[in-house]
Amino acid sequence: MGGILEPPRAPRRPTELRHGDGVRVDDWYWLRDRDDPAVRSLLEAENDYVEAMLAPLGGVRDTVFEEIKARVVETDVSAPVRRGRFEYFTRTRAGLEYAVHCRRPAGPVAPDPNAAPGRGDEEVLLDENVLAAGNDYFALRGLALSPDQARLAYSVDRTGGERTRLHVRDLASGDDLPDEVPDTYYGLGWANDERSIFYVRPDAAMRPFQVWRHVLGTAVSTDRLVFEEADERFYLSVRRARSGQVLFIDIESKVTTEVWLLNADEPDGTPRVVTAREDGVEYRVEHHHDPSGADRLFIVANVDGAENFQLMVADAASPGREHWRTVVAGRDEVRLDRVDAFARHVVLSERAGGMARLRALDLAGGDTVVEVGDDVATTWLGPSPEYDGTVVRVVSTSLVTPTTDYDHDLATGTTTLVKRQRVEGYEPDRYETHRVWARADDATLVPISIVHRRGLDRDGSGAMVLYGYGAYEISIDPAFSISRLSLLERGGAYAIAHVRGGGELGRRWYEDGKLDHKRNTFSDFVACARHLIAEGYTAPSRLVARGGSAGGLTMGAVLNQAPELWRAVVAEVPFVDCLTTMLDPSLPLTITEFDEWGNPGDDEQLYEYIRSYSPYDNVGPVAYPTVLATAGLNDPRVQYWEPAKWVQKLRATTTGTAATLLKTELDAGHHGRSGRYESWREEAFVVAFVLDALGLTD
Repeated sequence: MGGILEPPRAPRRPTELRHGDGVRVDDWYWLRDRDDPAVRSLLEAENDYVEAMLAPLGGVRDTVFEEIKARVVETDVSAPVRRGRFEYFTRTRAGLEYAVHCRRPAGPVAPDPNAAPGRGDEEVLLDENVLAAGNDYFALRGLALSPDQARLAYSVDRTGGERTRLHVRDLASGDDLPDEVPDTYYGLGWANDERSIFYVRPDAAMRPFQVWRHVLGTAVSTDRLVFEEADERFYLSVRRARSGQVLFIDIESKVTTEVWLLNADEPDGTPRVVTAREDGVEYRVEHHHDPSGADRLFIVANVDGAENFQLMVADAASPGREHWRTVVAGRDEVRLDRVDAFARHVVLSERAGGMARLRALDLAGGDTVVEVGDDVATTWLGPSPEYDGTVVRVVSTSLVTPTTDYDHDLATGTTTLVKRQRVEGYEPDRYETHRVWARADDATLVPISIVHRRGLDRDGSGAMVLYGYGAYEISIDPAFSISRLSLLERGGAYAIAHVRGGGELGRRWYEDGKLDHKRNTFSDFVACARHLIAEGYTAPSRLVARGGSAGGLTMGAVLNQAPELWRAVVAEVPFVDCLTTMLDPSLPLTITEFDEWGNPGDDEQLYEYIRSYSPYDNVGPVAYPTVLATAGLNDPRVQYWEPAKWVQKLRATTTGTAATLLKTELDAGHHGRSGRYESWREEAFVVAFVLDALGLTD
């Protein structure tokens, strides 16, 4: 449809022309200048346009919000997690946006979900609502309890830009200490002296590249730089081992890792490397202190041809690669994701048949798969801070089963239900979930997880949302969603296309969807849509595609590849101007992303390959379906101008009459609005748009 704005206010300009390419001209390059008042005006005008176009859905939006709100138990308490003499949990209260973090002496009776925070022997450690007061945006980005449980380090983001300020709270008084550290990032770790805390700083390009040590009671200006990573391909973090005896500095690129150890009893000490980095070798380390007194490292690594990783062990005193010994060999059919070490057991997080599961290994001999949840379910290790205990928290969910917390005893194999998320008015027996497989263009079988009401007529008349991501080896596992019920209860179905580029089917699944295999991600998604249509689940006129971030790239690519397949497309904070971004190393994350997408500035073949699928570069004069794109002005991961430019080009180029819409959060970042009610309203906005597109608003 026609645009709402005047033509570009700046001259047409080439964008980083490379390799003799004299064709790429970008009419909307000027939108990158966030300091230009015209840019803010454009974004505000687009928001006004969205409100005007979708004003008839105001009632539907309000209804969906009220449905979400009515299903959520607004005043509730999380499943408590024991740590020594205390158990920790969070409370939510009706009408309050944020959680209240609490603890009390451990006991056999669960906390009363309706009790006011801080009653009786319960302590309020951190009330996010108090911290958020007066801010348009608030997010807690880090939380770390001191070893003696007397202090709490926490970091706060008040813009959505993911740069945080570190604070330390004395839990006896409830007051924050004078110690405040500005401009920090994810990653915190305490030393055993109870005074030293290690934190991470980002550089100008948002790459976390330094670990620093702050000593309580000293000036921040005297903080000591512990480690700096100079190679711009790598980013780092810091964490404390469950054993409490070491701190890890994890250094990673997309294809290579390196880990350094710091003795938690010697915070002034010098870190030592486990084994030096080697291109293409990835490993993750957990420390194990044997009851007999021996220290060793359990290592998940892709060495010796173990593409799907294997479990190895080495003495902590001599951790080099030449000393690694195999405990669980690599398996073609099972991807080993991580290991968690306890005094007498280790827990392996694995993927088999596309599903996440846990395996418990008794260090005295024997192993078992932890069985909980449905056949098409997702299971993971929850918070389990007690190193010497045998009981761990296991969490499970599926497309029909709300999130459920269990306590699993590693010694006896018994599993006890702790808490299942309560969903008001939800009747799980009304729905069914299953998995089907689509055949991609190269005959690869691609899994699809589906949920819908029982008795679905597969006559092609069904309304459906197909979700996809497909990058960074991130698996989009089946999980329950309260907001999704507004679709399902109206007769719509929901499906996840587990496309290549994700990690659902092991390392090869990821490798076949990145770099010069990236187009497999998009053709897989299209193949999934065609399969669902052929099997009678839906039809193009009743199918909405949805994805965000790298999944938003997928949305943009499939919109160009097969515009006829979709009634509408929702692209949230979409990475749609990927060629321009990957040509600009000054932008946050670009250099660290070269191993995922390639470096088109140095490689002409990759330049041409990325250009061949870049959504912004391939918008053409075709009849596009309705598009809703979102952006965050403070987003450091996908800059706001990518969806903003894309929407202008779509609107100016399409030969059809369907609406092209852009909604920008002007006080938020990549993850949208903060606060649970605000996030529900944001989701209700999208769900109302989807219901309208699918004809389900009556």
